[in-house]
Amino acid sequence: MNEKQTAIQIKQLEFSWKENLPLTLNIEKLDIQNGERVFIKGASGSGKSTLLSLLGGVLLPQKGNVEILGQKINNLNGTARDIFRSNHIGFIFQMFNLLPYLSVIENVTLPLHFSDQRKHRVLKNSNIKKEAMRLLSHLDLTDKNILSRSTHELSVGQQQRVAAARALIGSPEIVIADEPTSSLDTDRRDAFIDLLVNECNENKSTLIFVSHDQTLEHHFDRSISLNSINQASLIEQNKV
Repeated sequence: MNEKQTAIQIKQLEFSWKENLPLTLNIEKLDIQNGERVFIKGASGSGKSTLLSLLGGVLLPQKGNVEILGQKINNLNGTARDIFRSNHIGFIFQMFNLLPYLSVIENVTLPLHFSDQRKHRVLKNSNIKKEAMRLLSHLDLTDKNILSRSTHELSVGQQQRVAAARALIGSPEIVIADEPTSSLDTDRRDAFIDLLVNECNENKSTLIFVSHDQTLEHHFDRSISLNSINQASLIEQNKV
């Protein structure tokens, strides 16, 4: 495998929430290529969100390496990890993490205040508000009354779509989505995934999508069962 084409590489990763607790994740190796669309499946509580937090540098492993775009992010200090994440990773959090005192448009454009790289990508072809509106319109959020509202006034499904537009703005190299369709009906769910996949394809972004809903697998290049690569889960199963 040519490492220049590798977006994400995990080696000998071990993570536990506390020193005296059993390992939550024990992954010998995981490679994801640039531009690949990967579906990671697993039951609730299997460690999916924990894995995404490690990929984003929000958490650090006790052992092993997490390499993103050639950078070992567990070797960076907290400030450097925050800068790296802002520049290179769009994150759709399970709990959205929208700021209630900002409008929809302000939430979508927020990453551009922290990343000159993503801001520059937008300004090369458009302006900031126009790009935010383009993403929101693809997510069926075009009502001007909605766009000026605070996000706490929106439905859960609308908040979820705002969070997706925020992750996509500025064409980050990697997009990480943590259960992003859990509050959408079937029609909006499929439209949402189509947008996410199309945007990532257009920008050659790598998409990591985590869900327990296996009916979504067909949208992706590859499907990975977390239990199949997580040695910690295999140990627990053998104890039963």
